[in-house]
Formats: sequence, C-alpha cells, structure tokens
Amino acid sequence: MSGAHGRRERPEPPEPLPVPTVDAHTHLDACGCETADDVAAAMDRAAAVGVTRAVTIADDLAAARWAVRAAQWDDRVAAAVALHPTRTAALTEDDHAEIERLARDPRVVAVGETGLDYYWDYAPPPAQQESFRRHIDLAKRIGKPLMIHDRDAHDDVLRVLREEGAPETVVFHCFSGDVAMARECADAGYVLSFAGPVTFKNARDLQEAAVVVPEDQLLVETDAPFLTPHPHRGRANEPYCLPWTVRGLAALRGVSDERLAASAGRNAEQVFRLGELPSVVSIVTPSGEDARSA
Repeated sequence: MSGAHGRRERPEPPEPLPVPTVDAHTHLDACGCETADDVAAAMDRAAAVGVTRAVTIADDLAAARWAVRAAQWDDRVAAAVALHPTRTAALTEDDHAEIERLARDPRVVAVGETGLDYYWDYAPPPAQQESFRRHIDLAKRIGKPLMIHDRDAHDDVLRVLREEGAPETVVFHCFSGDVAMARECADAGYVLSFAGPVTFKNARDLQEAAVVVPEDQLLVETDAPFLTPHPHRGRANEPYCLPWTVRGLAALRGVSDERLAASAGRNAEQVFRLGELPSVVSIVTPSGEDARSA
C-alpha cells in the first residue's frame, strides 16, 4: 500500500549485484517520489547497484494515475494499477472504469495489486472478494498479468482464483505462504515474488517455501518503502535495497547471487513483457505534450 510513510533514514547502498535484475514490485510514490526528477534519481540509485528496472504499483486511483505518469517519465519504470483490497469498501462503477482505462495504457504491465487482506478491517471480505473477481476478469479481458496481494487470506485467494478461472499469468506479490501453498501455486503455474521478509530471522516457514519454487517461477521485489530486508529492517526501503533480498534468497536456495539475480530478472522481463514496452520517447500525452515533460 502506498501513502505517507514517514522520512526514515535510508541505509547505505549495498554491494552492487554481479548482473542486472528487476524490482518486480515497488511503490515509488510512497518512497517520496513526486516528479520525473525524483523517479530518475531513485532509479539512478537502483541502477548503481544492478537494479536496472522496476514495476511501480498502485493501490488506489490517485496512485494509479501517478504510476502511469511515472512509467511514461522513465524507460526503466513500468506500472501496475488496481484497487487494493483494503480500499474496496465503497467502490463505484466509475472507479472500476477508470482503473480499466489506466490498465490499458501501453506502459502498464499488470493489473495489481488486487486480492484479499484479512489482516486489516478497512473493507469487509464480501466487498474485497467482489473487487478481486472484477480485477481477475479485467486481467483476462486485456491480456495482462494479475498481481495478487494476499494477507491472511490464502484459502480464499486460491478459492476465488479457481472459481473465476485464473488469468494466463498470476503473480503472488510478497508471497507469504508456507511450503504446501508454494507447491500448490507452482503446480498451478503461478509466479511467486519474494520481498524483504524472506531474509528475516523469524521467517522459517517462508524461507522453506522459497526453496521449493521453480527457478523460472520466481521473482524478487522490494515492496518499498515497506519490508526493508535484513540487516536494515525498519529503515527506509527503495529499489536500490533489492540486492540484500537477492543475496538472502540465493543463499537459501544454494545458488550464486549471479544466478538468482539473472533468473529473477529474466523472469520479470518475460512475465511483464518488458521488452515490448513502447519507449517513453514515443509516448504522447492526451494534451499532445511529450510524456517526459508532462
């Protein structure tokens, strides 16, 4: 979720990765980015440590509008848009219509984050499930991946996906299940994305789950500014912090940092079709201005 997150101190940059990779889920707006210059600066910090692309995620309409603009400012940034499950208590048809319009933008690579969140009580489960079903339908109709937020709602998330019929590509952002769920998701062909919590010392179940995910179904993400990885848990998070998660995940899986970064980056390129995105130079806003100056 985006929104005010305070101004916590950022950690010093980690050692650069040996090969480039992709931050599959971040919230640049909540990281304090407002302008094109802010986005460029954040991505410059990320690129300096080997994180060369990022998908910035929306969870409400304001964030969705901003995410699309950000993706039109910088070729290193793509967007995903949806209405977060905690925002679903009182949605209107106009809300859903605008999300669909934004989701069809050529630099939007996924419908998300959507799903179910039973940890917070901002929206009742029936409203969340109805919105989730509508986002599933949207992802199928426009042919883009579905990016899922699942917090304390594993069984219902999987049930709704079965009932509705999953889109061709499903990404579980910040996967939080156990080994059994990881295997069930992998068998269904879903992609599992791991964030900072996989590096936490008390995350034994999650760490065991991360080991069994097939290499070609695994992504890495920051979910910045949240979930900063060990050893900087509790400090500000940004895409440049991703190498700590990459290295922690590589150690768990018994592979080199290079292999983990390369495979996760390759998977993100394929899942989100990043190579097919139009360059920001070729994008013109509705007002006729170049997107970079909009």
